[in-house]
Amino acid sequence: MRVSLLQQQLVALKTEHRDLDAAVEVLLEHRPYDSLKLQRLKKRKLVLKDQIAALEDQLYPDIIA
Repeated sequence: MRVSLLQQQLVALKTEHRDLDAAVEVLLEHRPYDSLKLQRLKKRKLVLKDQIAALEDQLYPDIIA
C-alpha cells in the first residue's frame, strides 16, 4: 500500500510540474510579463522536480550489481 501512495503522490507532483510548465509558457507569450510571478513559478517547478526525484528514488532505488 505504501508504494501505491508514493506512486499517487508522484503522479500528482508530475501533473503539477507540467501545469506549471504550461503556465510559464503562457506567461512568457504575453509581454510584458510579471517577472516576479515568473520567478516564483520557476522556483516552484524546481522544488517539485526535487520532490519528484526523491519519490522516484524511494520507488525505484538504484541497485548496483
